[in-house]
Amino acid sequence: MSNNKEVVQFSKQILEKYGSGLSSVRFICGTQTIHKDLERKLSEFHEREDTILYASCFDANAGIFEAILTPEDAIFSDELNHASIIDGVRLCKAQKQRYLHRNMEDLEEKLRSSNGRIKLIVTDGVFSMDGNVAPLDKICDLADKYNALTFVDDCHATGFFGKTGRGTEEFFNMKGRVDIINSTLGKALGGAAGGYTTGPSELIDLLKQKSRPYLFSNTLPPAVVASASKVIDLLMHSSEYPQRVQSNTERFRSKMVAAGFTISGADHAICPVMLGEARLANVFADEMLKKGIYVIGFSYPVVPKGKARIRVQISAAHTTEQIDQCVDAFIEVGRQLQVIP
Repeated sequence: MSNNKEVVQFSKQILEKYGSGLSSVRFICGTQTIHKDLERKLSEFHEREDTILYASCFDANAGIFEAILTPEDAIFSDELNHASIIDGVRLCKAQKQRYLHRNMEDLEEKLRSSNGRIKLIVTDGVFSMDGNVAPLDKICDLADKYNALTFVDDCHATGFFGKTGRGTEEFFNMKGRVDIINSTLGKALGGAAGGYTTGPSELIDLLKQKSRPYLFSNTLPPAVVASASKVIDLLMHSSEYPQRVQSNTERFRSKMVAAGFTISGADHAICPVMLGEARLANVFADEMLKKGIYVIGFSYPVVPKGKARIRVQISAAHTTEQIDQCVDAFIEVGRQLQVIP
């Protein structure tokens, strides 16, 4: 969507009207009509009461836990959560427990043994390195059982995952069950910058008074706000783009598996092609670039040792011909480097 003509044109119009920036934080002169309109649209999109914008979702994750949790509370975080969640959790004074990745037995044991006043379960909706999805239905069931709250970082789902792009909740057909959603404008929603928290109005009011990244960072630039606002408009009126992502993803995954590659995760547009060795992943990526395919090799410390990979990201902008061209290049390089027969 970052190169969508309607998005770019609307962003230009707002840039001309409001300028490149507002030189201020939100509570001084950084709140303009466009910011309030975008927060309203995001609330409608997620079917939540209210939303607060940040300069990035890293800031949103850094600003929430410290603001809402005390030493009497407890936080339960998946061990493979994003770095921004880890840093945000470190800032708060709540009792901290990490549960094994997507392991509901371990999470339940930790919930059962906790005496936290508020219990908050924290997870990515989709884990960015493996493209696997949190068992959100089971997490919410445990939250109900142990009177806990739920928090989902849906950066790798918002705008393109689920039937209409409304993320992990929609993928599980359980919209409205998650208490707090943090997400980004920097991926599917315009691809520029920005993040947000959406949830109960009381929570958003509290964050406006206590969240340090919100209070002490410059407001989002008008052109960025505009691009995200236009993307939300497009998503609210049509599911064409999320459905195209899904069909492209299914085409790529099925063809790659048939060719003999191992693809991590399932159903998701993040398609990690598992190779194992760091050097192999880097050489593979270099050879792919020679064939006109831009992919990146991921290795330690971004992923565990021995689990290097090429992380392919499928887009609604890709044509079926481009998907097939990519698969053909993978097959050629895979045979050349003896990854597949």
